[in-house]
Amino acid sequence: MSKLTKEEVIAALEAALEQQQGRKVVIEQKGSWYKIDDGKSLRFGELESMLAELSGAAKPVAAKKAAPAKPTTAKPTAAKATPTKKPAVKTDGNAGGLTPKELWRQKLQAQGKNQLPRGF
Repeated sequence: MSKLTKEEVIAALEAALEQQQGRKVVIEQKGSWYKIDDGKSLRFGELESMLAELSGAAKPVAAKKAAPAKPTTAKPTAAKATPTKKPAVKTDGNAGGLTPKELWRQKLQAQGKNQLPRGF
């Protein structure tokens, strides 16, 4: 589809929807959003895709992509060993260090005369 201005896209979409539904369709703009007959708010890109679907422009593009592919000749290649990925080892985040709770416990035990608080 060629580059159309917003007004051209909206006019073409109104005409296509009118032809499909058999009645007058109103597309209102509020900011960067568009509503078709006070329905769901849509962006301009969605209006363009609706127009492409209704006009049938999407069908020829798909037909062009479905062109027969060129036959490729099989090239003998050396068997390359693909390196296997090792599964990631999950760590608890401290990477061998002490948690704050463990460090505090060691500090209190090193002083000797203190009693550990509840929960330790």
